[in-house]
Amino acid sequence: MAAALWVIGAIVLTVAEVAAGEFTLLMLGGGALVTAGATGLFGLPLWGQGVVFSVSSVLLLLLARPPLRRYVESRRGEAPSYLETLPGSTAVVTGEITAGGGRIRLGGEEWTARTPYDGAPIPVGTQVTVVEIDGAVAVVVDDVTN
Repeated sequence: MAAALWVIGAIVLTVAEVAAGEFTLLMLGGGALVTAGATGLFGLPLWGQGVVFSVSSVLLLLLARPPLRRYVESRRGEAPSYLETLPGSTAVVTGEITAGGGRIRLGGEEWTARTPYDGAPIPVGTQVTVVEIDGAVAVVVDDVTN
């Protein structure tokens, strides 16, 4: 039973890695798989499972993650990432935007957005230009004021 829970945890971490893209969650998922295997083979107690998970995860983070990241970055080359291509794109406001926030449709995706200034809100339906991506928030300006 405990081994199955570790396998489920590994799957969840691996799926979450798709969104993160930093290989950290993938390494933790690998640690969960190692723990599932050790628990299935040796019937480890809970404290032993914690030790195996901690040690295997740290080893994967220290030994496997750096070369994996270097490999992926070398294959990517000078091509810009998806987020680097977004500034300059146009979007449509789907939820009124102020400096405090709002919503836009950008490239078929719904994004949180804000303006870089405290001014009049940008109403729904207005076309805006993305000037920056700040974390998971698109900073936009109204095309009329742009």
